[in-house]
Amino acid sequence: MGKSSFLNLIAGQEVSIVSEQAGTTTDVVEKPMELLPIGPVVFLDTAGLDDTTALGEKRIGKTEKVFDRADVIVLLHEGNQTTEFEKRVEEKAKAKSIPLIKVANKADLFSVGATSMSPIRCNSTDLASRENVLAALKAELLRVCPDEFITPPPLMGDLVKPGGLAMLIVPIDLQAPKGRLILPQVSTIRDALDNDAATLVCKEREYAHMLNILRQKPDVAICDSQMVLKMVADTPPDIPCTTFSILFARLKGDLRKFAMGAAAIDQLEPGDKVLIAESCSHHALEDDIGRVKIPRWLRQYVGVDVQIDVYSGRDFPDNLSEYKLAVQCGGCMQNRREVLSRIEKCESAGVPITNYGMCIAQTQGVLKRVLSPFPAALDAYEKERK
Repeated sequence: MGKSSFLNLIAGQEVSIVSEQAGTTTDVVEKPMELLPIGPVVFLDTAGLDDTTALGEKRIGKTEKVFDRADVIVLLHEGNQTTEFEKRVEEKAKAKSIPLIKVANKADLFSVGATSMSPIRCNSTDLASRENVLAALKAELLRVCPDEFITPPPLMGDLVKPGGLAMLIVPIDLQAPKGRLILPQVSTIRDALDNDAATLVCKEREYAHMLNILRQKPDVAICDSQMVLKMVADTPPDIPCTTFSILFARLKGDLRKFAMGAAAIDQLEPGDKVLIAESCSHHALEDDIGRVKIPRWLRQYVGVDVQIDVYSGRDFPDNLSEYKLAVQCGGCMQNRREVLSRIEKCESAGVPITNYGMCIAQTQGVLKRVLSPFPAALDAYEKERK
């Protein structure tokens, strides 16, 4: 029905293959864009739900998984033709409370009245109409998006006062990307700047020295989760401290529920299955955080052998009820809806879920310290332990 042509029109370039043959789009095609005034967005071009080709069932399965990621659904239909497939999308969007925008494609073949139910009318092969269609789409996005989508909550800006200082402890080790910082660290620096504060970035070996030479104590100290034990040991009690992963747990998910999930670590028994959920696919090094360190720390902490299963990228198991605990990464490569969807799936299956930062802090015995900047989450954790 022209989904790929519509994406190419919006992007102003050939992102997806276009063909008259049904089922051309197989895997989900992703196109990142800067769509001002909204900001960075990712368009997901899916296979159609009316795919009747030999691989149609698998393609439809991948399409339906996008409901777990989509903040907004753009539903294309031909003019005034609304079929059972479009109705199915509308029902799913309503059930998941996902805003939906209708686009009447091939509008040049239908009268205005026939497509009046859709706020956007277009002919996706008419490249000259791009600016008008893009403006209409942005207007609809601004209308349907919740406030937190357009103006998201601060990552850490509420932890520093204007003119204040955040200390960031960043390891430069084998897992550090060459020549750059990882996204959580960069995002934290940017959020501090957006909130009129400053950051001082150092490695873990220099942290105590930097604290000693400061004239004024920092508002907060934030470290990579692997450094949490040393940071807590070097941080005076009157300076709040936490980790990048915990900040992202608050930004992308539900901090209280992750804190409650961390309390379930103490209940693990021999042979229990633990799910490690990584957001991104990467080449695991010899001391990988999710595949090596967290499993090792978990087993050392609980004192029994547990079975660890690792799922990467967009993969998430269907057999959740078999697990006694799920440990989600910081989610820096996922949007909030996808992380919340995973929390919801675990809740439905009766499986506690926490995240990397809280799991590591719990196994190191310092979770209460790094949750202290977030009283509601700390209270939920303590109640769950009782």
